[in-house]
Amino acid sequence: MSSPEEPTLQETGRKRGPWRPELGLALVVLGLGVFVVVGTLDVSAAASRLGPGPRFFPMLVGGAMILIGLFYVADVLRGGRGDPEESEDVDAEAPADWRGVGLVSGVFLAFTAVLDVLGWIIAASLLFFGLSLALGAEHRVRAAVIAVVLAVSTYLTFVEGLGVTLPAGLLSGVI
Repeated sequence: MSSPEEPTLQETGRKRGPWRPELGLALVVLGLGVFVVVGTLDVSAAASRLGPGPRFFPMLVGGAMILIGLFYVADVLRGGRGDPEESEDVDAEAPADWRGVGLVSGVFLAFTAVLDVLGWIIAASLLFFGLSLALGAEHRVRAAVIAVVLAVSTYLTFVEGLGVTLPAGLLSGVI
């Protein structure tokens, strides 16, 4: 018999047991953390004299993902549940926006396809601009300017600040 606060199986339509969507997400977060840490172990660039080397932030992010994933798995196995969305501007019953998912996925795939040829600055500018359009930016000129500023600043941060080599592509003689 269920308590008055807990909905019954007939009310929720969900089966009880350890496997729930929350556990799937927890395992994905944990798995991605392990993937990031293992992938970072292959980075062989020397540490920067100015501060942390190119392994620092990926290891930090991967370690945090592993820790969060472990806590999340433990919480789900102990009976924790994800709360339904209660935001004003979100309809939890609305269907998924598969067009938006497809556009964002296409922009990321295009970025990976042209990164080596065009170089980081041009490819990342196109990535940021494409994502802003896919997510509904209304001011295209402002989105383009912001995309270029982000691409150049991330390039300078990684190349000059952390000593990470990013592909120069078409701008190899200029930068």
